[in-house]
Amino acid sequence: MKNQPVTVPAIAARKNSGKKITALTAYDYSFSKLLDATAIDILLVGDSLGMISQGHENTLSVTLEDVIYHTRSVKRGANRALVVADMPFMSYQVSAEQAVTNAGRLVQEGGAAAVKLEGGARVADQVRTIVQAGIPVMGHVGLTPQSVHQFGGYKVQGKTFLDSKQIKQDAKDLQKAGAFSLVLEGMPEELAAEITRDLEIPTIGIGAGSQCDGQILVIHDLLGLNPDFTPKFVKRYAQLSAVIQNAVSEFVDEVCSETFPGPEHSYNLKKGSLKQVKNDH
Repeated sequence: MKNQPVTVPAIAARKNSGKKITALTAYDYSFSKLLDATAIDILLVGDSLGMISQGHENTLSVTLEDVIYHTRSVKRGANRALVVADMPFMSYQVSAEQAVTNAGRLVQEGGAAAVKLEGGARVADQVRTIVQAGIPVMGHVGLTPQSVHQFGGYKVQGKTFLDSKQIKQDAKDLQKAGAFSLVLEGMPEELAAEITRDLEIPTIGIGAGSQCDGQILVIHDLLGLNPDFTPKFVKRYAQLSAVIQNAVSEFVDEVCSETFPGPEHSYNLKKGSLKQVKNDH
């Protein structure tokens, strides 16, 4: 049902249902409300907000407070889609105790239904602890943007036998730790297909081919709001950057030529009203 709230168990059950999972990022109330009115399953408050909303070159400067703020805004607009919040860099890496405390804040203060964190075997303890606290966890392996310096850039992962073996093991470790789903990013589609077949939990791909159980994109990429950045895996379903710039240019022209606002955009007093006010004083 389109209007029925999407839950974590409902997403987990999609694995063998034959119905693909759809997910998009959202960072504010306006976009959240628009997207929630469609049949989208998941709204991810991604730490990509550091690049999309804040203008940074990567996601590393995003703080927990940033994600809480944006999650709260997204949650206000989402009555049906499942809201998942990213755990930003250094909000879970130090210890399992730190991870569960910060995940709890994203749920309690931000209103998220689940959290997502990056990494495989090295964060399995954190995932297990968060899940044991009653907070659903979405995993994320392959190209993990918080490891951009370790990777030497945003490069496709799993291209060698050893790397692909490690990613497959990471995926299994996250499933064992209790993750309810897994984002597979920036990897050969053959590897993603193999992981998807091997796991009992659903996979959601981004730059990982068509064989995953679902797909996710950054909403600004999908809408063509960032004309300077189009990775191979992105399909632009609209070119809104040109639409917006044309609309703003038209506004500027009409203000400067004094054709806006026109009579239809202006309020008027009844005849003699101002004269009456002056006479009263």
